[in-house]
Amino acid sequence: MTTTASGDQPRLESFGYKQELKRSVSTVDLVVYGLVFMVPIAPWAIFGVVFNESKGMVPLVYLVGLIAMIFTALGYAQMAKSFPLAGSVFSYVGRGTHPVAGFFAGWSILLDYLLVPTLLYVFAASSMRGIFPESPEWLWAILCVAVNTVINVLGIGSITVANRVFLAIELVFVAIFVVIAVSALTGDTIAGSSFSLAQLWDPAKVDPPLIAAALSIAVLSFLGFDGISTLSEETTGRKNPAGRAMIIALFIVATLFILQTWLASALAAGTIAFDDDEVNNAFFSIIAQAAGSGWATAFLAVNVIAVGIANAIAAQAATSRLLYSMSRDRQLPAFFSRINARQVPVFAILVVSALSIVLVLFFVGQIGVISSLVNFGALFGFLLLHVSVFWHYIVRQKSRNWLLHLVVPLCGFLIIGYVLFNASAEAKIGGAIWLVVGVVVFLIFRIRHGANPELLSEHSATGTTGEKTSA
Repeated sequence: MTTTASGDQPRLESFGYKQELKRSVSTVDLVVYGLVFMVPIAPWAIFGVVFNESKGMVPLVYLVGLIAMIFTALGYAQMAKSFPLAGSVFSYVGRGTHPVAGFFAGWSILLDYLLVPTLLYVFAASSMRGIFPESPEWLWAILCVAVNTVINVLGIGSITVANRVFLAIELVFVAIFVVIAVSALTGDTIAGSSFSLAQLWDPAKVDPPLIAAALSIAVLSFLGFDGISTLSEETTGRKNPAGRAMIIALFIVATLFILQTWLASALAAGTIAFDDDEVNNAFFSIIAQAAGSGWATAFLAVNVIAVGIANAIAAQAATSRLLYSMSRDRQLPAFFSRINARQVPVFAILVVSALSIVLVLFFVGQIGVISSLVNFGALFGFLLLHVSVFWHYIVRQKSRNWLLHLVVPLCGFLIIGYVLFNASAEAKIGGAIWLVVGVVVFLIFRIRHGANPELLSEHSATGTTGEKTSA
């Protein structure tokens, strides 16, 4: 049996699985999915907070973020090339190091994936209260959950179409903002506004604490590109489409982040810091000053759609694929891996929706708590990913590509480790509790299924190219 497709992409069958998910996602679709997941207009909602933390140099934060996250993206791309599976870090770490490590990598990032939709729904509901003050937040959150569930259950084709539509809307408003900002700056609409390199780099203000704070904010702003890897079993490309899409999407979204925040910082150049009562709506206040309250409301509505619908659709899809992959390897209940007629893991999707509703009702108004837990799950998973790159390529495969397989994972590990070490106490405590629960779940399934010989056998028998090697 042929174990590789033309090119260097291993076939799914070479890992002991059969093709169940529908292959219809192109590399372009993956890039679009990644952009929607990272949200090109993400800086709008947190502009005021980042402005205060960075002393007005918001574009510097996103430039630092790009430099920091490129190491993790390259690590993902290397592992996606060898293991094009839906399980993301669960599959990469499990097959690159050991299945036990893979379980805890998957379990940790599952905390991120399960809570990201909840965080997005809470954000969107809070924003809708800004437009309709008398409406209950939980109502908007549940409406978003319902819409996203329908789109996900309809299949990967509906997700692809929705991603393209929502991305087009976001990019149109990015272009509108550029026109508004340039017109305001050239027309001197806002007193004190000016465009200069000082918004990117001011030697008088830049110091180690500022860079450290910027690094923490920036790394977390790019979470989502890794979700591309969860669609690896639904791609039509043959030469590591997920790996290439992650790198492309990361650079595109970073460029959009830097462009928008540079212009917004220029419009706010006369501001030292935003007050507590205006910091959360700083970007929209700038729009109101530059173009009027009507445009500010339009931008706020688009932000709600991008976060509560577009981004949440992508997050729900990624979470369901991770549950599907862990269930297929008998690390979670079997029903998560059941596929419907549209070739999607329908039960995993419905469980994510149900959990989102419960968590939304519990966490409404507690954005800080959810964010801290999301961050811990993602960062811990990233740490194990970098270890797996080194172990799989340098230790096992005896690779001599020191740059990609030693320097890159080492730099990525140190950066992510630094951010995780400086995470809030709530994040560390919540993350530790989640890992303890993971130990209990792991032991239960280990007792029920033994040492999971099928996974261990595949793990030890599959080489870098996906071809079976003699024992």
